[in-house]
Amino acid sequence: MSSDRTAHADGARCALGDPMFAERYRAIDARDTRFDGRFFTAVSSTGIYCRPSCPARTPAPRNVTFFLTSAAAHQAGYRACKRCLPEAAPGTPDWDLRGDLAARAMRLIADGVVDREGVDGLAARLGYTARHVHRLLVAELGAGPLALARARRAQTARSLLVGTSLPMAQVAFAAGFGSIRQFNETVHEVFAARPSEVRARAGAVPGGHPPTGATAADAPVRLDLDLPVRQPFDAPGVFRFLAMRAIRGVEVADLRGDGPLRYARTLTLPHGPGALEVVATPTAGGWRLRAGLELASLADVVPAVARARRMLDLDADPLAIDDALGADPRLAPLVTRTPGIRVPGAVDPHELVVRALVGQQISVAAARTHLGRLATEVGAPHASGIPGLDRIFPTPAQIVEGVPEPDEHLDPDRPLRLPRQAVRAVLATARALADGSLDVHVGADPEALRAQLVARPRIGPWTAAYIAMRVLGDPDAWLDGDVALVAGARAVGVLEDDGPMAASHRALTRHAAAWAPWRSYAAMHLWQAADAARPERRAP
Repeated sequence: MSSDRTAHADGARCALGDPMFAERYRAIDARDTRFDGRFFTAVSSTGIYCRPSCPARTPAPRNVTFFLTSAAAHQAGYRACKRCLPEAAPGTPDWDLRGDLAARAMRLIADGVVDREGVDGLAARLGYTARHVHRLLVAELGAGPLALARARRAQTARSLLVGTSLPMAQVAFAAGFGSIRQFNETVHEVFAARPSEVRARAGAVPGGHPPTGATAADAPVRLDLDLPVRQPFDAPGVFRFLAMRAIRGVEVADLRGDGPLRYARTLTLPHGPGALEVVATPTAGGWRLRAGLELASLADVVPAVARARRMLDLDADPLAIDDALGADPRLAPLVTRTPGIRVPGAVDPHELVVRALVGQQISVAAARTHLGRLATEVGAPHASGIPGLDRIFPTPAQIVEGVPEPDEHLDPDRPLRLPRQAVRAVLATARALADGSLDVHVGADPEALRAQLVARPRIGPWTAAYIAMRVLGDPDAWLDGDVALVAGARAVGVLEDDGPMAASHRALTRHAAAWAPWRSYAAMHLWQAADAARPERRAP
């Protein structure tokens, strides 16, 4: 249902007689899991809303209304289905595919910005007034920012109730509610059950680790949660990508053997440092993902989970991507070999900017060495219970303070051993990030961010596109000039000659136009093909 990618143009509510209704109704009649999380089915005869794949009897069309968000269904007076659990569906990929204001707002709401900064803070990040943001979200998505944030809190609360054994008060706090009463009322309104009933209905869930003998204020909290994901999911490719770039002390990965895959890293979160460990276990239906969180405060559950999902690209639509890219006969073998490919994102936009600058024009292994030294000498130490993690990647302010300006006498023991101009570019960008003159976050406008980046010294279109791809989750970024893309294209026959590199870049860019709007995923396929032919990849 490719036209669903532009569903926002048809409004947030879709009923019998609307242009999108017939397509969506066919999806629920087929119980098509591809659309879980992309829209919700509200049934007036029962007063509930479901995910498209709900196994219940298909309702009569006259009783059906479709909503783009669960918050809109809540606003209309519907409660969540107890059978299909629509709040447990993966998120919609539309917030990355769309670059408009509504999509940018939803990415920030998912990160908990409304809980931390209010609607005014959300509007300030988006560059509009709070009134304009509210009006636009109601028109586009059927609910304002407070209602959308409330729906997100309900989703988090349910996940914590059924996936951990945290006490109710701590579940309320971790989900972002301001009071126990608000928590109880919201859960009852959305799920037609008290929080204790939601937990009891799910049964005892192993793996919950509530704090023991300590509060969130004076000791780290450890808890484990499932991460819903659309299948197929290329877990080996994602974990290999992260492992190849892992910085000593900041990240650690274990990809050995045929068992579970493991990746862990430290995090800088709004309420303090933390750590994340993700384990991917193969199952008959694909991969099951379990996240272990180590937090200074339960208030950081929401941003930690949101960043884990973005890092692993869990809300992508793999079937739509595979169908589109597989239509190219030259890419089809790659899609068949690696179904469900993902574009790994970033847990910290500022960190990714620094990593992209340091990694320009050097190998992945060399960049990892430079960044490991930078983290060791400039980053803050961190006492984690996860083996292999003992360092937080430095903030821009720490880089400015800890990395000296280069002069004619280069100290061999300096934290960042790059050429003078490269060090100056890193420092200048770090200053801009620290003082806010360069504002990089998941809700940034893609075109405005690219323009800001390329206006800076030593940041070209390739680096700007790479940052957009991994920070914003841009599914259609194309890294023109990347030699590994040309190598991968030659390896699989997309390019059939070994002519001049400049001509090959132009030919590949022309060919890649047919892969829109999924060129970021096509790039991942070509990078994997290049890695198979040559272990070390270099940026242009």
